[in-house]
Amino acid sequence: MIDSVDHDATEVFADHRELLFSIVYNMLGSVADTEDVLQDTWLAWAARNRTGGAEIEHPRAYLVRIAVNHALARRAAVARRRETYVGPWLPEPLVADEPADRDSADEPLLRAEAVSMAMLVVLETLSPLERAVFVLHEVFGFPHPDIADMLGRSTPAVRQLAHRAREHVHARRPRQPADPRVQRAVTEKFLAAQIGGDLPGLLALLAPDVTFWTDGGGKRRAALRPIDGRDKVARLLASQIVRSHVPDMAIHYRWVNGDPSAVVFSGAAPFAVVVLDIDARTEQIIGIYAVANPDKLAHLPPATEE
Repeated sequence: MIDSVDHDATEVFADHRELLFSIVYNMLGSVADTEDVLQDTWLAWAARNRTGGAEIEHPRAYLVRIAVNHALARRAAVARRRETYVGPWLPEPLVADEPADRDSADEPLLRAEAVSMAMLVVLETLSPLERAVFVLHEVFGFPHPDIADMLGRSTPAVRQLAHRAREHVHARRPRQPADPRVQRAVTEKFLAAQIGGDLPGLLALLAPDVTFWTDGGGKRRAALRPIDGRDKVARLLASQIVRSHVPDMAIHYRWVNGDPSAVVFSGAAPFAVVVLDIDARTEQIIGIYAVANPDKLAHLPPATEE
């Protein structure tokens, strides 16, 4: 039987688990690593409650501090894996049937602050501490003094980290996100043109400086480096070899990291997640992110009839 201390600790942790998941995921970009960090956080939290020490006045802040520091410690292992990763690395996609509803218990992986695939790619270029500060302050609204307490740094040092991170992110991603209706419409047009081998249609949709990222992890066919430029990207996407390498293909439209996107199925099995980054002003595609590494799609459910 679970004693009252364990029961209370479990309830408190469950109340904050969604927040912790979202913070850690935005720091690591990996569902598996995030789950491991949350397990470590739970073990530390449960052990602290069993010791019978002084009552923790602010459990939310305490749990976030544990989770953030476990996530920072895990970054070294993540970085080592990246050194031997085959081809471009993209974040593990979070897929939902519907957009996030903050008043609903559905789709818990997406309910907290969703950071787009494109933004997560930019966050990969920050240092671990800069990324932690950016996520905590810019995404979740934690004040600088609270972040300083979590990280064991001075408030001025955290402010400096926040400034550097913000400048870095804004320099690489100055655009506003596209309206979800535009995102869905452009995604449908893009996939119709790509599947149909419609080169003029693709050229019309792509921005001149578009970049195509494919993450196969060495387990699925994918480019070994990002491909830049409208002509190169369009010709690759319209080629027969790309269009024909998914047997029994079906496209299901889903929400991925908060954006209307597409999941490509081969039969009932997920084959790839395709996310577009669209310039809200021109409605042209400036980034294409295709995650095909089966390890990153293992948590997705099989296809259902639509």
